[in-house]
Amino acid sequence: MASDVIVVGAGVTGLTSAIVLAERGRAVEVWTRSPSSRTTSAVAGGLWWPYRIEPLEAAGRWALRSLAVMAGLAGRPAETGVRMAEGTHAGRTPDELGPWAARVAGLRAAGAGELPRGYDRGVRARVPLLDMATHLAYLQRRLAAAGGTVAVRPLSSLAQAAAAARTVVNCSGLGARDLVPDPAVHPVRGELVVVEDPGIEEWFTVVAEGRADTLYVLPQPYGVVLGGTAREHVWDRTPSPCTAQAIIGRCSRVFPRLGQARVLAHRVGLRPARPRVRLEAERLPCGARVVHNYGHGGAGITVSWGCALDVADLAEG
Repeated sequence: MASDVIVVGAGVTGLTSAIVLAERGRAVEVWTRSPSSRTTSAVAGGLWWPYRIEPLEAAGRWALRSLAVMAGLAGRPAETGVRMAEGTHAGRTPDELGPWAARVAGLRAAGAGELPRGYDRGVRARVPLLDMATHLAYLQRRLAAAGGTVAVRPLSSLAQAAAAARTVVNCSGLGARDLVPDPAVHPVRGELVVVEDPGIEEWFTVVAEGRADTLYVLPQPYGVVLGGTAREHVWDRTPSPCTAQAIIGRCSRVFPRLGQARVLAHRVGLRPARPRVRLEAERLPCGARVVHNYGHGGAGITVSWGCALDVADLAEG
């Protein structure tokens, strides 16, 4: 076998898993249905923050391990697409976030003068904000430098990959619904709008757990990402002009300048959700070892490196 590990999926979850394995000396090949630039990861807003993911305790641990890696990458933002950015998460106090929050340096309660009108509590933090196009390109270069390869090669079953390598890492995201098959995997439709930056300097998000409409403002090098939606079990990827206007309206109530900003892009992505992330190893009937790593919902970027480190340990078992 030319490779001893096949990683299925070339989004941020698959690429980080492949990198950790390759940098530990494994011969790794990524098989993907679509190039990284066409995955859900490429559509993501890119903010590090545990969101719509279970189990919470494990997600917090994965997120903190990822935070440590990303903080290092943030020293080279032009190369890696990662920078540390100040911002506000409105609608929560630090104690309401979970145990992980106490381990994020500088995270604190927002003062009254730091919150927009209409919000009585919030959290201030400096966390990674990723330009996903640049970051995915960086991950591909890093994988190649470690000897890994990527091939556009759609699969109909994990057994196909198992026939080519003794270990398969399943990072197929929403594709796991059919590939495993796992009917617990389902889409959460996310829609966002990119506008010209009228001078937004910090990110802003609002608690929206369980709600179909969300609000986030993420300044990026290419514009400001405005969101969003979280529609459970919706497969349609067609952008809705009405939804775009509603998103702009919600965001401009917090930052009025956004209401006049020129629209640059309108995107839809399907988050690969599951009641709980599946990160575990099993044996296929053919004897190959499969490590599953999917179902990260809205936090795939946030937990990517932490999950990848666990994947590499399981692959060695």
